[in-house]
Amino acid sequence: MDFAIKLAFDILAFTSVMVLIVLGLGVIASMMGIFNFAHGELVLLGAYTVYLSDEYGLGTWPGVIAAPIVVGLVGLVLERTIIKRFYAVPIIAMLGTYAIGLIIREIVRGLLGGHYKSIPEPISGAFSVGNLDFSIWRTFVIATTMVVIAGSWLLLSRTSIGLRVRGALENPMLARACGISTARLYALTFAFGAALAGLAGALIVPLYQLSADIGIRFLVQAFLSVMLGGVGTFEGPVLGAIAVGAMAAGLPWVVIPVLADPLVFVIALAVVRLRPQGFITVGRL
Repeated sequence: MDFAIKLAFDILAFTSVMVLIVLGLGVIASMMGIFNFAHGELVLLGAYTVYLSDEYGLGTWPGVIAAPIVVGLVGLVLERTIIKRFYAVPIIAMLGTYAIGLIIREIVRGLLGGHYKSIPEPISGAFSVGNLDFSIWRTFVIATTMVVIAGSWLLLSRTSIGLRVRGALENPMLARACGISTARLYALTFAFGAALAGLAGALIVPLYQLSADIGIRFLVQAFLSVMLGGVGTFEGPVLGAIAVGAMAAGLPWVVIPVLADPLVFVIALAVVRLRPQGFITVGRL
């Protein structure tokens, strides 16, 4: 029983990381109709912001707080200068974001000198429940993810900004005819998705060593989660992330670890083949 509880906690912690990454990716894909192939590098920038904060003696907390702001601003600049030019041709937009991600990754690789960097947890140690010890930082990550999910849902479903976003998503031409600036909404949405990616990077970098490829390890699983959950909904990508995250964290305990990742893709692709529209097809953003 103790082992099962500990395993469930570890799966929940990893799944929380996936949800944070997928939430930003899913919002951008649902709103703009493009997959942001630079999303993994936005996660990297969030992690790198925490590294810089710690490297210059400020500690990790200022970096964690600054990461979503910094990466959100980077996303806003990218959307306003480059990405907005390619909305009419989604394939070119995806290729453009891939090129942007490649440039960001190699710049960070050069700054890191190709090395791996360890970042201390802002809250170290563990707390005990019975005979079990639980990481305080992992618990904080889980709690933060729940707060972000609730806040994002309230923002998109209970505010005037969310109403405009849903209107622009459902019918962009009608939204523009009603005086809604869809260009501004696209920019804000992309910045919001980037900020979530930056927050995810800031929260996971103490759990994983920082390298230029830290975002790549999650990117494919994030895209798979969005496909599995369904584009165009808030709940879909979250459910997809929970499913993929639980499989990715749990399967290595059931099968040989080297087979776990391929098995995750096989299962997820089989579900997508049987249900191409994803888990949820109603309830627009």
